[in-house]
Amino acid sequence: VLTMAYTVGISGGHFNPAVSLGLAVAGRVPAASLVSYVIAQVAGAIIAAAVLYVIATGKADFQLGSFAANGYGEHSPGGYSLTAALVTEVVMTFFFLIIILGSTHRRVPAGFAPIAIGLALTLIHLVSIPVTNTSVNPARSTGQALFVGGWALSQLWLFWIAPLFGAAIAGIVWKSVGEEFRPVD
Repeated sequence: VLTMAYTVGISGGHFNPAVSLGLAVAGRVPAASLVSYVIAQVAGAIIAAAVLYVIATGKADFQLGSFAANGYGEHSPGGYSLTAALVTEVVMTFFFLIIILGSTHRRVPAGFAPIAIGLALTLIHLVSIPVTNTSVNPARSTGQALFVGGWALSQLWLFWIAPLFGAAIAGIVWKSVGEEFRPVD
């Protein structure tokens, strides 16, 4: 995660529709670019899932299983409910966006954002893998769900709605209070 953040994050790379939305709501990226970002992000996620599928099926006794698709209820790794999954994804995405917005603020020394973002994403995964297999990224959820099909596609709506909602709320909160924050002298 840290390597990827340093490699492409410096260029402002966008891989997550929720992050792009949160940044747009906060006024960091033009809203007009959202549709093209999301199309590219979903296409990239599908290609990445296809690559993983080709690698995984190279093993003789491969079984698709959940293929790390996101789920709730009987498809949650820990058997968590729809409500638990919804709250987890909204809260984790909210905090992810707050960390991204804070660590990339113009007052923060350059070069440290990937550390904060990478460590935050690691913690988010540690907390939410047992609940939903961790989404916080609707594009990634879509790529996996397309290969699993059935239940994963029928539950995919949650893994779009919850991260986008959490990101939008973070963008609103940041725009309201974050940009105006002044450190105490």
